[in-house]
Amino acid sequence: MKILDWYILKRYLFTFLMMLLLFVPIGITVDLAEKVGRIIENEAPFGEVIFYYMNFTVYFANLLFPLFLFLSVIWFTSKLANNTEVVAFLSSGVSFSRFLRPYMIGASIVAIFALFLGMYLAPIASQGFNEFKFKYLKNNKNIQQTRDVYQQINDNDYIYVSNFIPSNSTGQNFTYEHFEGNELKYKIFADNIRYIDKDSAYRLVNYLKRSFENGIETVEKENRKELDLPFELEDLTPVQYAAETKSYNELLKFIAAEKRRGSPNIGRYEVVKLKKWSLPVSIFILTIIAVAVSSVKRRGGMGVNLAVGIAIAMIYVFFDKVFGVMAEQSDFPAVVAVWFPNVIFGILAIYLLQNAKR
Repeated sequence: MKILDWYILKRYLFTFLMMLLLFVPIGITVDLAEKVGRIIENEAPFGEVIFYYMNFTVYFANLLFPLFLFLSVIWFTSKLANNTEVVAFLSSGVSFSRFLRPYMIGASIVAIFALFLGMYLAPIASQGFNEFKFKYLKNNKNIQQTRDVYQQINDNDYIYVSNFIPSNSTGQNFTYEHFEGNELKYKIFADNIRYIDKDSAYRLVNYLKRSFENGIETVEKENRKELDLPFELEDLTPVQYAAETKSYNELLKFIAAEKRRGSPNIGRYEVVKLKKWSLPVSIFILTIIAVAVSSVKRRGGMGVNLAVGIAIAMIYVFFDKVFGVMAEQSDFPAVVAVWFPNVIFGILAIYLLQNAKR
């Protein structure tokens, strides 16, 4: 590598690291100021609080990786432009594409780390982060009930509940169906279902079981009955962040299983999977945009470049969040929702790069 490459690459990585070290403590301070009351009220152990903020750091660094990088590239490239260093590089016969090469090398290093982080480290951090949040930072009254839960438990069994309240482990309008092949063997109805933790069993109110054998129907009724049913409490109250806590291979198996069970959260899980790949790609796109925007010396100085960069970053986040929510809460294709911002900003990167070369 040439002296130019080392010079820019060191500035690229060092500024990005400094940006992380600057904003992560600010994020921790703001989060702690907001939640310290609930932490004290719920008597969270000090060790768990420390572990929570370690996970918090990894969790949000993974989410905001491309934006931190984008702003750091604009920052140090604007300084190069204001010091006329960019003009000196290009005047020496270096093409803009050659000038961009160390940025792409830096982006490759960061993208590989981001890929590893998203595949393996971020799921571990997400597990600890969300478990602490639901254990110490959520009040039961804020935990909403799940509605219209329909799950395939295994190849033969299906359950349905119209709504389930996690705070008291109680559901309404419960149905359990058992098939053998394509034949329905029995079906259980109950107006109310409640999980009894001490007995590890389910209590059914207004219990009704209809069994079918050789064309003969048998009906069993009881006002109250306790049964050991072959499903977990989590099947009635799906964890919304479940996909975030799994490594990539585990996530693929998890999504396949949820599809077989007819889970209503497939869109959410697909978004998590696809973002593990789209985030590293966005690092290259945002690096090119940042260099193209900030490599020109402007009359307003570095402030203009930063203002333009922040505006672009806000638009990127807007597209990313809006389309992500659309995929999670509707039938909008997850692949379109995740990759659309990268496609739009990729086109913008090519346009800005062509102008910067001229």
